[in-house]
Amino acid sequence: MAKQVFIGFTTEGTTDARFLEKIVERTFEEVAYECYCDIEPVLRFINVNKTGLSFTDYIIKASRQGFDEMGMMILCVHSDADGPTDKTVMKNKIIPAKNAIDLENDNNLCKIIVPVIPIQMMESWMLADKELLKKEIGTSLTDQKLGINKNPETISDPKFVIEEAIRITRQDIVKRKRKDLQIGDIYLSLGQKVSIDMLQKLQSYQCFQEEVRNAYKQLHLL
Repeated sequence: MAKQVFIGFTTEGTTDARFLEKIVERTFEEVAYECYCDIEPVLRFINVNKTGLSFTDYIIKASRQGFDEMGMMILCVHSDADGPTDKTVMKNKIIPAKNAIDLENDNNLCKIIVPVIPIQMMESWMLADKELLKKEIGTSLTDQKLGINKNPETISDPKFVIEEAIRITRQDIVKRKRKDLQIGDIYLSLGQKVSIDMLQKLQSYQCFQEEVRNAYKQLHLL
């Protein structure tokens, strides 16, 4: 019988959760094949009221809430880098939160934290699989014409780039056949369908994947 590993995840916003949920789940499933025994990752979104809380207090609350709700063993924490590297987020958010949780004299909370830090912002991961993106927005235009031909992690505002690609696509379609497509309409489908192989070309995703391995190691499963 497979061993269940209960994983919670929390994001900066609800839109982020729509895109990231299946990616987080599939990543834990992929890495589980490297473990010593059969693993069944069980994922749940931890809906935390962050009002008035510092980042560290919010992570502590999520760690305790997830433990209470599902016996959470691993907590994935999403925070965009808002820059070309994850160093600032790690230094100012993730590491202080991890240190604070380690100091908590409480066994009723999850102490294994896995950061999910897309470079620049989450939308850079949406640009990882360009053929899928073009299929979802309904175009056969070239990457260059759509402005999506660069390495996603070098684009300072990937959300704007995707919005522009949608706008260009709408202009290329006969007016009577146009649909009022918005970027918000594709978060869920892209998250469900994006190729893990394509994501692995991004350094920030590789870092997330390695953090997943470390989490399994801390549970003595890898």
